[in-house]
Amino acid sequence: MPEIRRLPDDLVNRIAAGEVVERPASALKELVENAVDAGSRNISVRLVSGGLDLIEVTDDGCGMSASEIALALERHATSKLPDERIEMVATLGFRGEALPSIASVARVTIESRSRTIDEGWRRIVDHGAVAADGPVALPPGTRIRVEDLFGRIPARRKFLRSPRAEYAACLDVVRRLAMARPEIGFVLEHDGRRTIATQPDEPLAARVARLVARELAEDGVLIEAERGAARLTGVAGLPTFNRGVADHQYLFVNGRPVKDRLLIGAVRGAYADMLARDRHAVLALFLEIPPEDVDVNVHPAKTEVRFRDPAFVRGFIVGALRHALEGQGQRSAQAPAAGAMAAWQVEPAAAAPQPPSLQSLFARQHGAPASGVRESGAVWRSHEDAVLAPPSGRAEATQETEATVPSEYPLGVARGQVSGTYIVAEAEDGLVIVDQHAAHERLVLERLKAAGAEDAMIRSQALLLPEVVELEETDCDRLEEKAEELARFGLVLERFGPTAMLVRAVPSVLGKTDANALVRDIADDLARHGDALLLGEKLDLVLATMACHGSVRAGRALTVAEMNALLREMERTPRSGQCNHGRPTWVKLAHQDIEKLFGRK
Repeated sequence: MPEIRRLPDDLVNRIAAGEVVERPASALKELVENAVDAGSRNISVRLVSGGLDLIEVTDDGCGMSASEIALALERHATSKLPDERIEMVATLGFRGEALPSIASVARVTIESRSRTIDEGWRRIVDHGAVAADGPVALPPGTRIRVEDLFGRIPARRKFLRSPRAEYAACLDVVRRLAMARPEIGFVLEHDGRRTIATQPDEPLAARVARLVARELAEDGVLIEAERGAARLTGVAGLPTFNRGVADHQYLFVNGRPVKDRLLIGAVRGAYADMLARDRHAVLALFLEIPPEDVDVNVHPAKTEVRFRDPAFVRGFIVGALRHALEGQGQRSAQAPAAGAMAAWQVEPAAAAPQPPSLQSLFARQHGAPASGVRESGAVWRSHEDAVLAPPSGRAEATQETEATVPSEYPLGVARGQVSGTYIVAEAEDGLVIVDQHAAHERLVLERLKAAGAEDAMIRSQALLLPEVVELEETDCDRLEEKAEELARFGLVLERFGPTAMLVRAVPSVLGKTDANALVRDIADDLARHGDALLLGEKLDLVLATMACHGSVRAGRALTVAEMNALLREMERTPRSGQCNHGRPTWVKLAHQDIEKLFGRK
């Protein structure tokens, strides 16, 4: 067995750096947390190339003397634990590993001046070795520069992502800390351009709306709840204001940004009866709880916590959110009785197809029309404009319904519409109920794919006035990278400044659609899946999003002719038994089941 030996200090620091400093955003998080704990009123962050070349954090906090700077660069040296009761820590950082770990894998310059002395001090550490040490002139506070991160560790450097991706992670760090501390002013500058600028003592709701989404100012609900020693504050978006990914949920425990599974599950539970499964709430929640009831040292990056009473925390958050949302008239829908649902025979749907490759996007998806179908595709097309157009009033039947049901129609003949959402049809062997939005969503998707099979590019409908869609800079970057592929499917986008995209045309097959909402959801799709999917799979997701926006909405009154045209198109379209999200588009109650409901059998 090899002899046991002590590791040299430089190797120990590099091993510690692997836990603390995973990427530029990790180093930035530690530096900004130190600035917050120093009692700063203003914190300025400057990045070059997403933090790969330079991270600079300047604050006006308490500052340090020359001896304190030297001590801060030693491992496990901290001013944030007044005694040995680690469970009572009230600061963001406390382990004392950040600065020495960063200094072991980068060139670090620390300049600081305490308010009690007239002269500042500078120390430069180049990958663990002291390169310079001496006085410097600067105002009270601290400025730390981190340059050439992992410059001498190519094995770590090559695993870092592009400057844009690293900047997106840094932006998320600053945004979360700025929300956690509305009493502090934050400035973030990237490659000479300012992207975040907040003032000290900003109201919490205004700070959250500025950093998360401007719409929260009107579409958000203030959260204020107390239960025992616990307190919950924040802003929660109405159920109708949602996003396609959960990245817009910001959670804080005692002022510390966390990504805790218990809290995320509580949010999902609170919105369970008010949001579709593929939609996510937009919110920022701040939980204040006695320090002895939460352990913040269970994760190296302190992004997860452990509660002494997790059931209490979950119940508190779910109850507070539901009470606030119900107070705004947004009540959850009642689930149908299990006995009633058991009486329905759900039409079996084919297994959800796997996302095809890029080549399969241009392979024709439609098979031959079902045998015996009398009407051609022109019948549905003749009513297409009316179905896709915005409702102008209650649609009345323009022709009398058929008295008998032809056996060639598996989905039967339309007899009416319930709640402007469900088509009720009489089939030869029972009663059929169709979700008009889910069904049309599948039809539009299949037509988009068919258009891609027939033409190299889907026809676009140019907008009379191009529409400007304001997004986060990182979302604009993703859309700009995919602009050429999106143009092939009829969506023509252009970059319009750092945080906006210009929509010049939309796919003509979608008819009249909300270009703003369409672009936002496509940006969410690209953010959710990142680089994990192949290009063809990403484009399938984009087509599904387009289909959702191009389909007839629930609540849209249809004429009998329009309902029958939709039924006929469903009969000839593959995979029309389920929508793009895996939900059934129609259910059937057979004659014998109806007779059982009334006790005839």
